[in-house]
Amino acid sequence: MFAAVLHEPKKIVIDQVETPQPLPGQVQVRVHTGGICGSDLSYYFKGKSGDFAVREPFVLGHEVSGEIAMLGEGVTDLQVGQRVAVNPSLNCGECRFCVKGMTNHCLNMRFMGSASTFPHVQGMFRQFITVAARQCVPVPDALDFAQASMAEPLAVALHALRHAGSLVGARVLVVGCGPIGCILVAVARRAGAHQLFALDLSDKALQKARAMGADEGTLASDQEQITRWSERRGTFDVVIEASGSPAGLETALRAARAGGQVIQVGNLPAGQTPVAANLVMAKELRYQGSFRFTDEYAVAADEIATGKIDLRPLMTHVFPMAEANRAFEVALDRDQSMKVHLQFS
Repeated sequence: MFAAVLHEPKKIVIDQVETPQPLPGQVQVRVHTGGICGSDLSYYFKGKSGDFAVREPFVLGHEVSGEIAMLGEGVTDLQVGQRVAVNPSLNCGECRFCVKGMTNHCLNMRFMGSASTFPHVQGMFRQFITVAARQCVPVPDALDFAQASMAEPLAVALHALRHAGSLVGARVLVVGCGPIGCILVAVARRAGAHQLFALDLSDKALQKARAMGADEGTLASDQEQITRWSERRGTFDVVIEASGSPAGLETALRAARAGGQVIQVGNLPAGQTPVAANLVMAKELRYQGSFRFTDEYAVAADEIATGKIDLRPLMTHVFPMAEANRAFEVALDRDQSMKVHLQFS
């Protein structure tokens, strides 16, 4: 089979590799479509994502869907040919975080397409993968493969909004309107946000945010508006920081009202990041991190399959695996793309 292997920054090679066979309790999945995520872009262009650096040839990708190609011994609740979205997380179920339900912090996590451990957990941008049967969430045959692969980023957004509590009647600001930011807008709207604002460097990104439910979009260059948000001890009940930039975090902390909440979803640069911590103290803010997801993946797949959340406006480009390098270049350019997908079969 073939896999899209990152050999060095900005160089993916389509290598022929051994086709994996399912062990007991596993299934083999024929991968059809995979979405390029922000962490994939960071690995591709920088050779690292946050604190995780690539140290060996590395298959990227953790947002995929496909169909069951083979069943391992003991698997009875899935069928060959069944269409599935694939959860990239495999937690151990036994460590102190798993038993508390904090499975995203599993001490033995195997998250596909992550360089957090060495050897790395290879990703899913290849023609076949083997995964535990419990990582597969069946989806209707009528659901487009690309839409099904959006379950992973939607799960990230659902997990983040869980931290916010009820948004009914709330004033909400989303800072950073890439794919995750725009999905956060859609989820916040569905969760009952009364006034929903979006902030980004790109007007085209703001157009997408409006399409997903934002009432207003503001360019990050509009310092007068940002200053107005910061006056009189802040404006927003909840601010979701999805840009992953120190400037975005500074804006989030200033725009949140006294007693409000800032949720950090964007992956900030590795190392120490300057934080206006005095604002957290002086305005009694709750600064909450949000990392990946727990049990939200199956919920996300169902939300998409039943049409409760429509993410198709964010799906802008599809490339064959052979054009993976071109796909990553396009995915980086927010003036021409939002969510870019690769097809593997």
